[in-house]
This record gives sequence, structure tokens and C-alpha cells, in this order.
Amino acid sequence: MQTLVIYDIPDDRARTRIADVCLDYGLLRIQFSAFMGELSRTHQEELLLQIKRRLGRKTGNVQLFPLDEHTWSRRRVIDQRAPSDRKETSDHAAAAGSD
Repeated sequence: MQTLVIYDIPDDRARTRIADVCLDYGLLRIQFSAFMGELSRTHQEELLLQIKRRLGRKTGNVQLFPLDEHTWSRRRVIDQRAPSDRKETSDHAAAAGSD
């Protein structure tokens, strides 16, 4: 199931630890504090436990959204970069799905 994880964590070290665990679970960083990827329900629960452990007593808000195929197919993406930042066209630059 496609999964979206977003977070707001003020502490730099804690934020880095959370990003690392998201990467460990194979999620792709789509913004500084947002990751997405395919995770089973079991892996979603494991990820949340790891995030809670790595966050420890630090302040943070972490949200995980499991997205069904219908919801995922209806997402819209604008990934625009300045001409000087363009190195290659990414697959997710075009809007996904159709109305």
C-alpha cells in the first residue's frame, strides 16, 4: 500500500534520525520532511514504532497516511525547478491519474 509520512520536528538531530529510518524502510524523500513509498500494514506499524523510539522525548509531530490505489491514482504533482536546477526530468513531474 502506498504510504505518505510527513513530520514536523524542531530538533535537527531527531529530524535526521527520523529521515534515516524512513530511508531504511525504502521510502523516497519527496520534500524535506515528507516521504512516500510502498509499505505493508505490518511495515507501517513497525516504522511508527521505530520513529517513536528514535524520536525519544523530543518534540515532534509525525503522521503516516496509508493511501489506497484509488486515492493514490488521483494525486496531483507539480515538481517545477528553475532552469539552473534542472539536471534531468523526473518521472513524478507530470500529474498522475486522470479525472
